[in-house]
Order: sequence, then C-alpha cells, then structure tokens
Amino acid sequence: MSDFQGAAREMGGRVQQKVGEFAGDAKTQAEGLYNQAAGQAQQQVARLSDVIKDQPIASALVAVGIGYLLGRFTT
Repeated sequence: MSDFQGAAREMGGRVQQKVGEFAGDAKTQAEGLYNQAAGQAQQQVARLSDVIKDQPIASALVAVGIGYLLGRFTT
C-alpha cells in the first residue's frame, strides 16, 4: 500500500463520516471513522517501509534489539 492510497482512504473516510452525520446514520459514521483510521495506518506503514529501505542496517539492528528485549521480558 502506498502513502497516496492511505491518504485517499483517510479522505474518503472523512467524507463518509460527514455523510453519515448528515443522514443521521450511525453505521455510515462508524465506517467512516474506521476508514480514516485504516488510511492513517496505511500511511504510517508506507513511511516505515521507506525508512527501512533507506536505512536497512540500522533497521535490522533496531529489530534485533527489540527482539532481544522482548525475549528478556517473556522469560
């Protein structure tokens, strides 16, 4: 998923929420809020993917460090 797709989904969710508010339809409002959150998540994943591509060694070291810490907490 790209950053653009996430932004488009978030904007569509905003429109959907407003339509739900105008029509008094709680289901449409809730779906709009869901699409907004999903769009924001898509944008964050796209940005994280870009960081990983730009700095693969640093990203791998961070992942190893997090894995080590999680392993220490679970034992």
